[in-house]
Amino acid sequence: MMRSFFLSLSASHTARRILMSLPFSRQVAGRFVAGETLDDAITTARELNQKGLLVTLDHLGENVYTEADADKATQAYLDLLDRIAQSGVNANASLKLTQLGLDVSEALCLANMLRILTKAQSYNNFIRIDMESTAYTERTLRVFRTLRDEFKNVGVVIQAYLRRSEQDLQELSAEGANIRLCKGAYMEPAAVAFPEKADVDANYVKLTKLYLDEPARNAGAYIGIATHDDNMIAAAQSFATEHQIPKDRFEFQMLYGIRSQRQQQLVSEGHKMRVYVPYGTEWYPYFMRRLAERPANVWFILKNLFR
Repeated sequence: MMRSFFLSLSASHTARRILMSLPFSRQVAGRFVAGETLDDAITTARELNQKGLLVTLDHLGENVYTEADADKATQAYLDLLDRIAQSGVNANASLKLTQLGLDVSEALCLANMLRILTKAQSYNNFIRIDMESTAYTERTLRVFRTLRDEFKNVGVVIQAYLRRSEQDLQELSAEGANIRLCKGAYMEPAAVAFPEKADVDANYVKLTKLYLDEPARNAGAYIGIATHDDNMIAAAQSFATEHQIPKDRFEFQMLYGIRSQRQQQLVSEGHKMRVYVPYGTEWYPYFMRRLAERPANVWFILKNLFR
């Protein structure tokens, strides 16, 4: 019930306007968002690097409906890539296709992605395409494959709660794609997504093993195992040990502000550990989805507000 409540809030323009106007809203969002500026993002990335952590930076934003807004978001990513190179931080970038104009036209989105990937390629950097709701799944994979025909420095996200993801991963593994596997953070009907957590967890483990297995590795496939769940982490570690998979053939990924000690523990065990660091003024939908994912996040924020 709480998950549904916060996911509904994430899509509500009225709630967004009200909550973002509250004086403490930015302060509590700071639990999960590095800041509102590019300087904030680079500073945070540098601090995480100093702890042995890799970083992916996300300039927050989604669902723009004008070419001008899509161009603005594209320029923000071009600036981000310049600053990553200039600062020397160990970071790549994650983005949403609706932020780059997918709702305007697929052609516009592709053109903007070409600009970003060309810049990233010049810096030997990498771009991850985040997955959004199922309204965009097919289009996102189509854009990814179109881009990958020319660029190898692009990856995509697959969501374990979707029923279609096993077939998607079988195809992507054969293509040698670089993917991030997450559980999924949108409200979806039971016809397309597993409604029960136990089923999502089981599918997550199944898909992780599929992508770590020898046929996928031989095709050049690479997986970012994006989870905060110790059971999922242990399953991946056990499979890797059993099949003698080197630790540089995959990585773990977690969100900024969640389980920082566990992140450090994975680094100490010799694993690659990447932190997803969002920044920018468009933090509201992202923040609400984080509250929906883990009720503990809500209690953490309430405790700090009363403190």
